[in-house]
Amino acid sequence: MKKVLLIVSTVLVLVIATYFADKATRVKTKVSGGTVKADASVGTPAPDVTFKDLDDKEVPLSQYKGKVVLVNFWATWCEPCQIEIPWLIEMQQKYSDKGFTILGVDVDDEGKAAVAPFVAKERFNVNGQKLPMNYPILLGNDAVADKFGGLLGFPTSFLISRDGKIIKKVQGLVSYDEIAKAIEAQL
Repeated sequence: MKKVLLIVSTVLVLVIATYFADKATRVKTKVSGGTVKADASVGTPAPDVTFKDLDDKEVPLSQYKGKVVLVNFWATWCEPCQIEIPWLIEMQQKYSDKGFTILGVDVDDEGKAAVAPFVAKERFNVNGQKLPMNYPILLGNDAVADKFGGLLGFPTSFLISRDGKIIKKVQGLVSYDEIAKAIEAQL
């Protein structure tokens, strides 16, 4: 009887601790002008950043002005990122001819040494086909992430409008439909 009581008490304490830890670490939303803004970066100009691609060429974000861009921060070890990649491949196929592109910004500590073999080898199931990543893969770091306001986890994506403003910030894995609707609203 004492063991059962101890187990029940322990589980109850863990549940309460998890609740308060979750509550303390959630991103707070701010209400301004009657609309809910989840992040201060939404509505601001995209940062002036230059990435490096896997061939060590510089790729300024500004070269994509006039397109709708989804800047997707990810890592090779990130399981939610692996779930999202097939969706991104499909969205790149579906919307690229409408002035849309995805920039996959890898943030592995090992950089190119980790991501180049991953991109070359991995294939993802997209509607029954095994496909490679079909959008530009770039290298990121803490300095680049800081220019976007910092990252709390992966994946984190920023949807940028044709005029270079951040329209939406998505932290963590969200549904395909939510991302697709946000993209379609900008095309």
